Amino acid sequence: MPFGEQPAYLRVADDLRQQIANGTLPPHSRLPSQASIRARYGVSDTVALEARKVLMAEGLVEGRSGSGTYVRERPEPRRVSRSGYRTLGESSPFRQEQTDERVRGSWEARSERAEASEAVARRLRIDPGEAVMCTRYVFRTGGEPALLSTSYEPLRLTGRTPVMLPEEGPLAGRGVVERMAAIDLVVDNVAEDVTARPALAAEARALGGVPGHPMLVIIRTFRAGSLPVETADVVIPADRFRVGYHLPVR
Repeated sequence: MPFGEQPAYLRVADDLRQQIANGTLPPHSRLPSQASIRARYGVSDTVALEARKVLMAEGLVEGRSGSGTYVRERPEPRRVSRSGYRTLGESSPFRQEQTDERVRGSWEARSERAEASEAVARRLRIDPGEAVMCTRYVFRTGGEPALLSTSYEPLRLTGRTPVMLPEEGPLAGRGVVERMAAIDLVVDNVAEDVTARPALAAEARALGGVPGHPMLVIIRTFRAGSLPVETADVVIPADRFRVGYHLPVR
């Protein structure tokens, strides 16, 4: 569609977006008021409001109650390193998700027995409704929440073993590879699919973001040979982090 045929609110949003990108509207500056947008672009209040909604949905601006709409600061994205290479001895849930050893962090976790959804069952090659251990993690770097992870392990493998609860027992907090090795399951491959979607309200609350802002989602499955032993959804704020992969060359 030629530019002139774009809806008016998109043309206004495009121009304001360009001003944000080139620094005419720097971080923390106030976005022109609805009346100013109406007068400058010759549009209606409805068009001005819809243009601001577009910029808010893109995470470029934020509303402040009783004050107006302001340009958000865009921090330089930090790197989350991923690697298929896992070793015993130095493993941990944090290192599982951030393999850059220069980055330090902590995590909180809560585990509970659950029934596998159809999607989880498909990834674990079990029947829907089968018992799994579901563990929800919040990972922090520098005290700031950075990643969420929800993992699922088939209780047909780990039930009634010392590693049934990932964060309790003799191997608490040692990561999937080492825990599975303790029950004679040698994890030798991991698969990851990366996608993106808007943040859910609960994710935004946990990560200090805004519902609807973009999230990177890594769908990860650890396997021992062809046997899936754990699968997880790792959620990362796309406006604060980028994901990098270390892949061996054979």
